[in-house]
Amino acid sequence: MRGALLHAVGDGGLDIRDDLTLAPVGPSDVRVRIRATGVCHTDLSVINGVLPMPLPVVPGHEGAGEVVEVGDRVTAVRPGDHVIISWTPACGDCPDCVAGQPFLCTTHLKDGFVNPRFRYDGDSPAFGMAGCGTWAEEIVVPWQGAIKIDPEVPFEAAALIGCGVTTGVGAVFNTARVGPGSTVAVVGCGGIGLSVIQGARVSGATTILAVDPLESKHGPALKVGATHAVTPDRLAEAVGTLTGGRGFDYGFEAAGRSAAIMTAWQATRRGGDVVVVGAGAMDDLVPLSAFSLLFEGKNILSSLYGGADVRRDFPRFAELYKTGRLDLESMISARIGLSDLNDAVAALRGGEALRQIVVLG
Repeated sequence: MRGALLHAVGDGGLDIRDDLTLAPVGPSDVRVRIRATGVCHTDLSVINGVLPMPLPVVPGHEGAGEVVEVGDRVTAVRPGDHVIISWTPACGDCPDCVAGQPFLCTTHLKDGFVNPRFRYDGDSPAFGMAGCGTWAEEIVVPWQGAIKIDPEVPFEAAALIGCGVTTGVGAVFNTARVGPGSTVAVVGCGGIGLSVIQGARVSGATTILAVDPLESKHGPALKVGATHAVTPDRLAEAVGTLTGGRGFDYGFEAAGRSAAIMTAWQATRRGGDVVVVGAGAMDDLVPLSAFSLLFEGKNILSSLYGGADVRRDFPRFAELYKTGRLDLESMISARIGLSDLNDAVAALRGGEALRQIVVLG
């Protein structure tokens, strides 16, 4: 089958090849034919080496498709079902799952770092990003990583729910729990930032400020629900105009950089919540003083995968899409094929792309 392979960090490009094969389907596994997969900034972080993965690796973690085969012990899905891929399948038994935090489960995630699911060039092993590897025509995942959804939801929209939408909307619903009448600032207006904005709109926030250095991203942000949009150099002015200088109730960072976290901190009022959503680098330190951490009274909240229980949230977000409350079409900047992935990665590096979707037959 066809897919994209990253041999080493710093390579000139992805190796688009047609000789990938899959590991056998185990008793608790599901084989899925990928029908749509997103090009997410987290994929770029793997390609750049910011997020370490075993190599060689098939990138891609945001995808949706159709079940082709299931293992003997699988009862949750069956061939023909439409599913969204979860890159953090919840085992259901570990302390995090038992405590009601399935988004922290690493049982299957760790397995993806030691057991290659792909083969190429005969019998050379290759890993799937986060145990997935959705930049291939088919993948094998634990059954917990294939969540059944309504077949009326298009695969392109379902793919977005697999990461960007769940990460962003989930940060609003599950982590911050934004309520009606709140004021919200969102730093970074890529796919995740647009999802945060939509979550804030659905939650009833009255003022939603989009902050991004690229003015080309302001229009899409306003289209999906932001009430105002500025570049970072005009943030102080916006805080004064929109909040009377007090600051926003919630400041969401959706860029994966310490500078963006500090911008969100500066936008948030005393006693407000600063929500870290983007996936940053291990050596990118946030320069906050002990004095500020105490006396400004702000809460720093980590929102890994939107604090989601995907068994609950994937269908919930799909229903919000079906009823028109989530505008996922406006988040798609291009539909491409597998052979276009190198160009898509270059566009992502340039910063202008929102969500590029690879559509497979």
